Amino acid sequence: MTRYDSVLDLIGNTPLVGIHALSPNPDVKIWAKLEGQNPGGSAKDRIAKTMVDLAEGDGVLTRGSGQIILEPSSGNTGIGLALVAKLRGYRLRVVLPENVSIERRQLLEIFGAEVVLSPGEEGSNGAIRRAEQLAAEDEELVMLFQYGNPANPLAHYLGTGPEILRDCPEIDVFCAGLGTSGTLMGVGRYLKEHKPEAKILAVEPPVGELVQGLRNLDDGFVPPIFDAAMLDRKTIVRPRESIEWTRRLLSECGVFAGISSGAAVAGAVKYAQRVDAANIVVLLPDGGWKYLSSGAWTDDIDVVEERATRINYW
Repeated sequence: MTRYDSVLDLIGNTPLVGIHALSPNPDVKIWAKLEGQNPGGSAKDRIAKTMVDLAEGDGVLTRGSGQIILEPSSGNTGIGLALVAKLRGYRLRVVLPENVSIERRQLLEIFGAEVVLSPGEEGSNGAIRRAEQLAAEDEELVMLFQYGNPANPLAHYLGTGPEILRDCPEIDVFCAGLGTSGTLMGVGRYLKEHKPEAKILAVEPPVGELVQGLRNLDDGFVPPIFDAAMLDRKTIVRPRESIEWTRRLLSECGVFAGISSGAAVAGAVKYAQRVDAANIVVLLPDGGWKYLSSGAWTDDIDVVEERATRINYW
């Protein structure tokens, strides 16, 4: 059995598992990368560690200093940073919308993060604005800012991309949800350098509609790290579809994943319907245990869909 010196050494090398039962075509294989297996429960552990590593290398952060890291987050990045900060000797202040799910806030507090609330109706964009205001008022705060930090795509270029190509060298398509865009940018760059024929597929919600964990860039904020040239195709997934495919992941494949994972799978299935044969790798950002209060697996789907318009679960 492999042993590790630190829980942070467990970040990455997540498993790839077939979810071919969801494919509409037996000649199209769909492989899911289970990022919920990271120690903090999501793909954001990767960028949290990389952002801190690079800040330490640049002298912006000093281990054990008690410096305060500031970050706008609706949950997963904050949780990943809270884990890294606790072990590296930093304090963490997370700005998140006041309507986040109870699991997210509890996890942040368990890991020792200080929570600052922003207006729920303003979503993640409001959290970004509030964090920028706090950073301007106190220059001692160190805002790593996942949306504009090159360490975000770098984490996926150095880790996620190589892992995917190692475990699925026959990959034809990589599919992921569009949020900060770091996953798509980092994996996309790696694949285009090492397997240029592979296509990069982004999944986004319609303008003005909320799919937990995703964003449509036409809604007003384009992450500075985003490069549209990296994408070969974008596909739209609606909120109800994301819930339906989250349920199907569990019922047909035994994969307990978050709501944005359902959206990514829905996008992969839509692509599978258009091709004769392919190997599609879809990234599932986190596990389902942070979404239990959503009722996504237990309540009437109309109730879940309506509830997700009021409560931020990602």
